[in-house]
Amino acid sequence: MFTLRPLTETDSIEQLTALLHRAYAGLAAMGLRYTAVDQSAAVTRRRIADGLCLLAWREDALVGTITVHHPKPASSCPQFRQPDGAVLMQFGVDPVWRGYGLGSQLMDAAEDWARRQGYRRIRLDTAEPAAHLVARYAKRGYRVEAPLQWPDKAYASVVMVKELQAASAARTPTRAGAS
Repeated sequence: MFTLRPLTETDSIEQLTALLHRAYAGLAAMGLRYTAVDQSAAVTRRRIADGLCLLAWREDALVGTITVHHPKPASSCPQFRQPDGAVLMQFGVDPVWRGYGLGSQLMDAAEDWARRQGYRRIRLDTAEPAAHLVARYAKRGYRVEAPLQWPDKAYASVVMVKELQAASAARTPTRAGAS
């Protein structure tokens, strides 16, 4: 039903940004101003840099995305700097396509990539008041690892972590596009 593939140079960052705006609109309506609510295309480009950005397509329509990174040594979040784990960000599904398993497909693909890179853990952050998201991630095996307060956000966040099963042929971590 959906085709998942990495972002290519010919993909439109503006189209990806518009998808993120649609995907995060419900959170904005809850008063949660995630960066993806209204970020510019330049911010989208910066947030996917050096990561693996996966796109989900339904025919010719971009309907979902997720980006997974190696640890982020410059992050103000100490957990994202840990060398044992990959970091998920900018996960979104077009509201029209929610409930079709696309979010699970995207998460599976990102977790598989982290496993193949040899990471033992994968981390993400979400707003603490977004209880539905915290619960959804918990159902996937994530647990709250630490509280987090981003300096530019009025709400509290949490860092969630999932222990990854070893890949059958675990390798030393490599650059994002190398696998």
